[in-house]
Parts: sequence; structure tokens; C-alpha cells
Amino acid sequence: MSIIKLNNNGVKNATAFGSITGLGSMIFIKKLTASGSGTLSFVDGASGVVFDSTYKEYVFICNDIHPSASNPNFGFQVDVGTGTSYAQTITSTYFAAYHTEDGGTGALAYIAGQDQAQGTGLQTLADQIGNGNDESTAGMLHIFNPASTTFAKHFIGRFQGYNGSDYSTDLNIAGYVNTTTALTRVQFKFSSGNIDAGDICLYGIA
Repeated sequence: MSIIKLNNNGVKNATAFGSITGLGSMIFIKKLTASGSGTLSFVDGASGVVFDSTYKEYVFICNDIHPSASNPNFGFQVDVGTGTSYAQTITSTYFAAYHTEDGGTGALAYIAGQDQAQGTGLQTLADQIGNGNDESTAGMLHIFNPASTTFAKHFIGRFQGYNGSDYSTDLNIAGYVNTTTALTRVQFKFSSGNIDAGDICLYGIA
């Protein structure tokens, strides 16, 4: 399947599946598929994963991430070196637009309970995701220059959630990992239960 890229010079066709060419290239690196999985982890140098100075930006695309538990939060954490605690210090913001299926409630709000102020917990990307058969979350997480040994590591996320209370939620997340040590790994999970289904694809931006 070809992909079309629009730029100031007109329309340009992409090449093979997994890569978008043009002014910059989106290079497919690795896909992980969940099946009752406690976590999905991308570790630099393991199983074909690249998460180092090769690219200045990495994008994780999460597709139909479905929980086993009722109304957990879906999120991520990172680590450095060979660490496996996934408890790096994060400062972040989190706001949402939401609307109910019956049209009775809708709002745009800052969600203070999902941000962090020098916290080391799971950084929420989508909150209170339902575990009904048709419920899930999907979105993108960007992490910038994770191999830097000078700067903190910035990230932004944009997710859509099917909330367990039948809300449609447009979720916007941003922040930084407050370390100047290079990041080497990223882990995704729910705040409770498993990732019943879904997949996450990692891309590098050339």
C-alpha cells in the first residue's frame, strides 16, 4: 500500500510499507502485540529494538489497547542503562476533552490527578479505559532525543479513549523525564490488570 505525503513541493509517494519518505522519514523499527500481557517493553539492543542516538525523535503508535481490568489507566515509564525499575522522575501535564454517548455531558478540563510533579510513577496516557468488548484506547507517544546526555527528555502524547463510563475522551499529555542520562528502554502497561489485546509500533524519525 502506498502512502501519500503532502509538502510544499506537491505530492510525493512513499516507498515500502513501514517507511514514509520525503522531507523526513518515518522508519519502522519494531511491533509488539499484546495477548494478556502484563507489560510491553521496548529495550534498546534487544530483539531488533533501536532506541538510541540513531534518531532524535521516536514515535510509539498504540492501536486498540484493550484492558483486562475495569477502568484502569494506560501509561508508560522509562529507564536508563540496564535498569528495570521503570521509575524515572517525570514532570507532566494532562488535559482532556470529553463527551458522553448520550450527549448529556461534555467539557474541556485539566486533569490534575493524572499529571506528575517530579513523580516516579506510571505516566498516564489514557485514563479509565473500559474493558467492554468494544472498548479500548489508541494514540501516539513522541519521545525526543532520548540518548542526550545534556538535556532532560521531552515527550508529548495524544490519545483517544473509550472510557468505561461511555465517554469519548481526547487526551493530551506532555512533560519531561528529568534526567540527563540517556534513556534505553520504554515500558507500557495498565495501572491494574493486563493488556488483553492491541499492538504498539515503534518508529524512528530520520
